[in-house]
Amino acid sequence: MLYDDAVAFLYERLPMFQRLGAQAFKKDLTNTLRLCTYLGDPQHRFKSVHVAGTNGKGTTAHSLAAVFQSAGYKTGLYTSPHLQSFTERIRVNGQTIPEKEVASFVEKHKEAILEISPSFFEVTVAMAFDYFASQKVDIAIIEVGMGGRLDSTNVIQPELSVITRIGLDHQEFLGDTLDQIAGEKAGIIKKDTSVVIGVNQPLTREVFLRKAQSLNAPIYFAEDEIKPEKIFFSRDGMHFIFEMPGEGRQELLLGLHGEYQRFNMPGIIKAILHLRDTGWNIPLAAIKKGLAEVSFLTGLMGRWQVIGQHPFIVADTGHNWDGLSSNLDQIRALPHQTTHYVLGFVRDKDLSSILKLFPKNAPYYFTQAAIPRALPVEELRELAASFGLEGHAYPDVNQALDGAKAKAGTNDMIYIGGSTFVVAELDNL
Repeated sequence: MLYDDAVAFLYERLPMFQRLGAQAFKKDLTNTLRLCTYLGDPQHRFKSVHVAGTNGKGTTAHSLAAVFQSAGYKTGLYTSPHLQSFTERIRVNGQTIPEKEVASFVEKHKEAILEISPSFFEVTVAMAFDYFASQKVDIAIIEVGMGGRLDSTNVIQPELSVITRIGLDHQEFLGDTLDQIAGEKAGIIKKDTSVVIGVNQPLTREVFLRKAQSLNAPIYFAEDEIKPEKIFFSRDGMHFIFEMPGEGRQELLLGLHGEYQRFNMPGIIKAILHLRDTGWNIPLAAIKKGLAEVSFLTGLMGRWQVIGQHPFIVADTGHNWDGLSSNLDQIRALPHQTTHYVLGFVRDKDLSSILKLFPKNAPYYFTQAAIPRALPVEELRELAASFGLEGHAYPDVNQALDGAKAKAGTNDMIYIGGSTFVVAELDNL
């Protein structure tokens, strides 16, 4: 079987949440467990760190992987969704799974997949676990897809669980309030296994405490311990100055942009220090290198990614109220003239709250991703107009970007976002 045939089989024969939405969502772990049992339970043959949360879990997972790589460990990394290639989801030491491995897995296990009838995500998780076990990784960083309690990744027994910032997203599956959503995320907390909570949020703290106490799981609130003296940004990323336990005053550079990264760093640092305290050999030099070179080491894309100058062009995969609100705050703080917004969304987002965030006195270039779940661009344009946001409709993001470039001055800014899938279809990402 060729790689293209294997990926086509996965996309076309299996329900895929990212493309279809609710109809692809599975509400239990049965299929994942059946697949793992069939494969010989590969999830038990490597050590892992499990990362959940609404915002920041991708950055956290990539950052932890980069630090472990820099410390000399053979490191697996599972994330979702991918931006441009399916193979981005599964990496070892930053290298994507070879296409021949994807093809071989599908060909070898096709009959079992058809018999079990799992979702796209369930197969992908099983493939990742099988690959990490076969590669004999020292550790794998596993990012939750959605929620936590019923997420397909929640069949591992990790060294550490990490939960990042909680926000409103996927309410139809996870609940309408922060404490309900936190309850689903808390589902990754395991008995007698430590958990790091990245951000102090009054509505979620008690949820995590109760869950951790019920499972005798040591719990650490990162912001209680990791307190920055100063945070500032340079062209290289975010600088985080703080008193590191056992290391004195340190300045760590996270080689990523975006004001929202300040919410991610305490959890990342606390997770690293906890793992180091439990026996992993992670010297300070490896921490500094991994964080500073996270994009290079792990292939991370789409986080406040600068893809052009004069005009200044940024693409970001933030797609819920919290993520977009942080991005808009940063846009307002940047010195520039006019901001041009290239936007597309999926149809199952609560756009009534999201569109209220955007300024009415800006030019908009509406678009849609080439997936069934995308909100049709004309519907988006009409809905946006009802919130006072005026602009033109374009059939794809690259044409929308060309439209923005044609109108933007050299001192202007172009922001591309609203959906991970819109950013993924950029030609020059």
